[in-house]
Amino acid sequence: MAKILCIESATTNCSVCIATDGKVISIKEENTPNYSHSEQLHVFIENVLKEADLAFSDMDAIAVSKGPGSYTGLRIGVSAAKGLCFALDVPLISIPTLESMAHQVVLEVSEVIIPVLDARRMEVYSCVFDENHQEIRETKAEIIDSGSFKEFSSYSKVFLAGNGAEKCQEVLPDDSNFVFDTSIYPSAKEMAPLAQKKFEAGQFENVAYFEPYYLKDFVLQKKKTNRS
Repeated sequence: MAKILCIESATTNCSVCIATDGKVISIKEENTPNYSHSEQLHVFIENVLKEADLAFSDMDAIAVSKGPGSYTGLRIGVSAAKGLCFALDVPLISIPTLESMAHQVVLEVSEVIIPVLDARRMEVYSCVFDENHQEIRETKAEIIDSGSFKEFSSYSKVFLAGNGAEKCQEVLPDDSNFVFDTSIYPSAKEMAPLAQKKFEAGQFENVAYFEPYYLKDFVLQKKKTNRS
C-alpha cells in the first residue's frame, strides 16, 4: 500500500495531504489572500502525519504540484518536497497544477474544462482537457480577449475554472457556451490519485535537477524611489 505525501503550493491555497493507494486519509489546507506557505507548509505536513498516525519514514514517495503558478509558492513547495526526498531517500513525483484542477469538475460528453490561473494583468495560465480529463491543448500563458478559446465553440459547454475565470468573464461574450467557476483552486486532494498512477508507473523526477514549471520568467517588482 503506497503512502504518498502530496504538497500543493502553486497558489494562495497551502494544501497538504497523505494518500494511501490514491485515497486521501488526512488533509490540511488553508486558502488565504496572502501567501503564508513559508510559515504554514511544514506545520501542515506535521499535522497530516499526526492525524494519519504515520511517521516520515512511512512515506513511499513525495508528490508536489509542479506549476504553473506563483513563483514563490512553487519554490517553497518544491524545495520542501526535494528536501524530504533527499532525507527519506524516496522518489519525487510531480503533478501538473492545471491537470489536478481539471479533475475537480465532472464533465459530460462534448464538454471541456479549461483551468485558468491568474497571471497578472489580463493574462492567465491555461490548459484544455476533454471530458475524460485528457489534455487536448498544451499549457500556455495567454492574454485574454473577446476571441479567446473560440476554437472550442463547437463543444456544448466550456468550463473556465480557477481564479483567472473572473477576468475571463469580463471580456468573453455573454451569449457563449462558457461556464465560469471562480471557486476552484488547486488542492492536494486531487493530486492523490494522479500521484498514485505515476508511482505505479515509476514516473519519478530527478530530485537533484527538478525545477518547477514557471512558464514565465520571474519579474522582480522594485519600489519606486524619489530622487532629489
